[in-house]
Amino acid sequence: MFVELVIVTHVMDAITFWAQNVTDDSAVEKMANLLSEKCPTSLNLFGRPDPQKLYGALFSADHCWHRCKVQQQSANNFLVSSVDYGNVEIVSRSNLVELPEDLQSAALAKKYKFWGFHVSSEQDSSHFLQGKSFLQNLILGRKLRIYKKSVCFDGTIQVQAFQGNLNIGEEVLKLKFAKVSLPGSRPFSPPVQKDPPRLWLHKGVDGCPEVDKDITSALDRMPKLRPAFSDHSQPIKEKNSFVSVQSAGSALKKNVALVKQPDLMCLEEDVQQLFSMVTEQELSQTQRVREEVGEKTKQIEKMSEENRALKQHIDYLENQVKEAREELKTEKQECQRKIALMDKHLEKVVGDTFSRLAEKVDSLRRVRERNPCTTAEDKLLESITFVVNDRVISPLTTEKLDLAWEEYSQAQEKLRTFQAENAAIVMEKQSVYKEDLEDLVNSRNGLHGVLLAVMDEFLLEVEELPVNQRIESLAEAGSSLTALFGSFSMEDVGGKVFEQFLDWKRKKYQISSNIHQATDHTLNTLCSWASNISKFFCLTDKTPLALKDLPEEVDNLLKQVELDLSKELDYTLKEQDDQRGDVVFQAFSKVMQLIEKEKSVLFGIREKCSQIALFKKEASLWESGTPKADRLHSVKQRIKTLHLQLRWKLVEEGCLQEAEELDLPEILRKKEEIAETRSALFQEISREKEEYRRLSDLVKGMFPELPLLYPDVDINSYMCSDGLLLKSLDREMFDAEPMKDLSRRRPLVCTEFLGQKVVLKGYSVDEESEVKMLEQAKQFHIAQSQEPSSLSPLLALFFGKSDPLVYVMVPHFSNGSLRAVQRASPLTHSEAGKVMRGVAVGLQSLHAFNITHGSLHPNNVFVLNREQGIVGEYDFTKTPEQRAADSCMVAGGISLVAPELFHGLTPTSASDMYAFGCLLLWLHVPDFGRPVDSNIQIEDLNGLQLDGKLQSLLTKLLVGSGRLSAPETLMDKYFLSFEA
Repeated sequence: MFVELVIVTHVMDAITFWAQNVTDDSAVEKMANLLSEKCPTSLNLFGRPDPQKLYGALFSADHCWHRCKVQQQSANNFLVSSVDYGNVEIVSRSNLVELPEDLQSAALAKKYKFWGFHVSSEQDSSHFLQGKSFLQNLILGRKLRIYKKSVCFDGTIQVQAFQGNLNIGEEVLKLKFAKVSLPGSRPFSPPVQKDPPRLWLHKGVDGCPEVDKDITSALDRMPKLRPAFSDHSQPIKEKNSFVSVQSAGSALKKNVALVKQPDLMCLEEDVQQLFSMVTEQELSQTQRVREEVGEKTKQIEKMSEENRALKQHIDYLENQVKEAREELKTEKQECQRKIALMDKHLEKVVGDTFSRLAEKVDSLRRVRERNPCTTAEDKLLESITFVVNDRVISPLTTEKLDLAWEEYSQAQEKLRTFQAENAAIVMEKQSVYKEDLEDLVNSRNGLHGVLLAVMDEFLLEVEELPVNQRIESLAEAGSSLTALFGSFSMEDVGGKVFEQFLDWKRKKYQISSNIHQATDHTLNTLCSWASNISKFFCLTDKTPLALKDLPEEVDNLLKQVELDLSKELDYTLKEQDDQRGDVVFQAFSKVMQLIEKEKSVLFGIREKCSQIALFKKEASLWESGTPKADRLHSVKQRIKTLHLQLRWKLVEEGCLQEAEELDLPEILRKKEEIAETRSALFQEISREKEEYRRLSDLVKGMFPELPLLYPDVDINSYMCSDGLLLKSLDREMFDAEPMKDLSRRRPLVCTEFLGQKVVLKGYSVDEESEVKMLEQAKQFHIAQSQEPSSLSPLLALFFGKSDPLVYVMVPHFSNGSLRAVQRASPLTHSEAGKVMRGVAVGLQSLHAFNITHGSLHPNNVFVLNREQGIVGEYDFTKTPEQRAADSCMVAGGISLVAPELFHGLTPTSASDMYAFGCLLLWLHVPDFGRPVDSNIQIEDLNGLQLDGKLQSLLTKLLVGSGRLSAPETLMDKYFLSFEA
């Protein structure tokens, strides 16, 4: 028995379905692609469809194209059946297209029916629909194993279907959605022979008509099926034939029993001969009848096919005739409708004409009543006149001012260069450069006076110019033009664009005037005609007009009036689009370029005025001469005095402490005096810093010679450290408390400075490392000034006078390190996100100045109020490589060292971002025990139950290459949620 595996595509009723062979999946997909590619561009069906031809139809169920055959047509709607799926739908003509020959291939789906069953209810009954729904839920879209039994003449294949071990037909039968109808199930037996034996023998030999009758009746009872395979036998016919012979033999034996005993042997021989002859005749007759039935069956099948084709052709011709009649009827109705509309139109053609003319005249009247100065072209012409004629040019003294300012700037630059070259000369050799310095200063002062004089001339000339008013007017003109014409081009459009625009404007005005005159002329003619008609039809008028005085060409006059009105209205509409023309747009671009150019000149004049005002204000402060460092000297003297007092008071306190009898009141009083002296000393150091800042600003501005004039105050040292280095500070000035738990690597003490609790970090340096340390500290200090809320500030830097250390002063964050906070009270996920966002901001500022931190770990990140993260400073005496190799670069069980550093690469901003990602992971998963390497995948973080946004960010940070930068990290979805 032939077994096949199919997938069900459509269910028709409780026992009938369509299915595709599972081996045709690629063919089905290929056919779907071809249909989606070719059907949208194919021609729609024209005329009547061919029932034997395949067409492409767009089914509304899935909005896809299917191959189908047309089953029925009604006007422009067609009932089509898909040959590849079996489903049926009604489509319109617009959704039915012709298919090329390469798509006219065999169907990909076949129609199947359960063998031995028929539907037990009418098609429209609820029981029938329930059976269809049951089978559809059971097998639709699923794979079945089918065993072919036979094929009907309409191509339906009768099968037994199984889903696993489940017999689908039996399931349908159990629910009484079908009844059994097996071939040959009705009782069948040959006719009983009641004649005498002799007559039986005669009929047994010549009984072909009876056999034919039996076979024919048996065939009538069989369903009209053909075998699924050509080698199947026909057991029914053979069985019947055998029964007939067997019956004849038994009857013959009964007759033999009646014969007398002497003739028994002879009769037995005759019986045997007759039995053998009858058997041979029966078998040969049966075979011949079987062959004749087969031939007749083939003839019947052929005739049925021809009859079916003829019927389909007849139906096709009848449908074409019916469609032609309907089209003829429709065309006839359309002609009648048009004739009726024409008759109706002719009845009121005069009224419609005058109504149409009245509407156009009213529209034209409103158009002419508008102010012509409001058009875009007129506004453009007005702006061109305003910009060109009222243009403001630069003052005549501008070049003179620029030249004087340039000479003054060069003199200042010479002084700065001279100061840089002689900065290393000690104070004792000041006479070596004193004369040259005086010459440079005198030259600069002379040019300074010339510059002030030229500035006065420039300001007098500018006072006569309406600079601010002109800027406002130009801005207003530019805004109005931009609102009318849109954006403009900065390309050069030539110098004659305004002349071209004026010529175009003049020609346009001439054309417009001609059109207006033609319209006025035809309207006046129409008014005269109307006046004459009025006089002619007035019966009370004593001087009526004669019929010959009326114009004959009234229709032409009305047509001309309508033509002139339409022409003027169309021209008015066209005028609105002319502003987009090349000439108009070029003129608009040119005038906008002039506006921008003049605004640039005016802004330059205003900027020069601001610079002059600032310059003169600074110059007025030093009219008496070069600034002096007297105030700084006084502050330094007070610092020296207070320092000596502090040292003496500390000695006195020490003596009191070492006395045999302690005088506690005196000790307390001495401590108060020491505290007051220390506070006064720190205040003076703060004033000293302000004085240095003031002198540094003067050096950067008008007086670059100050470091050479006052070498004893060492302004250059302050400027080189960007105000960080304070030489007046000393370790012994502070009442410091050692921080033993944090002093493993370097001396750390906690103290107060100007009312703020600070930490002094001591670094041991030599002459070479001192310069590098100062440079690194300065870079960090500059970066911190750009982002003060996310980087730990450097308050001061000074050298110890009694020990070989350099001290860095930073704020004291009590138990504020990230490790301490996590140990005491771990941050929530929301708090951790806010803190790490601040850390990312701090890294962004450092990386913007090309600074690699290299030492980002839990002890060097501080937390304020559990919501603000601050990046701490690093060891300025070490290189980034040395800082990254420190043993403290761990967080829990996670190494903070980027994988590339193990391969000998130099730390970069990317390695900082790797440490940042590890810290972020540690805050959310503190017990993460295995080291994170460059090969981390998303799967490694899946079991940690992280937030989706956080997990996505970590996979972009903890990678070997292509990590997110600090700005990109801040723009990630995870940190955007904490931006507020």
